[in-house]
Amino acid sequence: MNDQKVIVVFPAYHAEKTLEQTVKDVPKGIVSEMILVDDCSSDHTVEIAKKLGMTVFRHEENIGYGGNQKTCYKLALDRGADIIIMLHPDYQYDPKLIRYFVDYISNNYFDVMLGSRIRSRKESLAGGMPKYKYISNRLLSFIENLVSGQNLSEWHTGMRAYKREVLESIDFTSNSNDFVFDSQVLFQIVAKGYRIGEIPVPVRYFPESSSINFKSSIRYGLGTLWEAVKFLFYKK
Repeated sequence: MNDQKVIVVFPAYHAEKTLEQTVKDVPKGIVSEMILVDDCSSDHTVEIAKKLGMTVFRHEENIGYGGNQKTCYKLALDRGADIIIMLHPDYQYDPKLIRYFVDYISNNYFDVMLGSRIRSRKESLAGGMPKYKYISNRLLSFIENLVSGQNLSEWHTGMRAYKREVLESIDFTSNSNDFVFDSQVLFQIVAKGYRIGEIPVPVRYFPESSSINFKSSIRYGLGTLWEAVKFLFYKK
């Protein structure tokens, strides 16, 4: 790993309550830099990030989750990252597992790594995942696997790792600025034939963690289904 520049990017929005705890669990000696992109939060996310020594970029207006990630990836590539880790700063995902994401990619087992919260229904629900989110996650992932030929346990995770060439070869800047961005990126990766691996991660839902509301979840679900349809026609 020593010759690989690893950058962790945090697409942030109102993350003041969980950011410091998340950053403190990032493994020492593996990560070269941590970049936080704040999507025009009205809390103290930016101030906390600067105090923690992170590289900080702030949007002057809120452009959305997908738009935030676009800025994250552009900055990481511009700063010479060989491996880019995308991690939600809400402490839903365990940063200590980053070392394994990096290991799988740096040793050329996979080009992309995903942190899957879906190991068993009991474990997911016990971790606080709302039942409707679990059901929609399983249904959407099943459909996405069906049309893409993959067998991923979860398409909707907020902890991902990419080899540099993956982000350089897909046109992620043309994707949505909304939450469906994540699915669009995975469909682009599948279309390019890159190898995708998974690691199980603990499920952690709690009041301070970010979560889209039911109405936004419906819009996200419909958008994801539309992306699956478009990919199906793309293959044909």
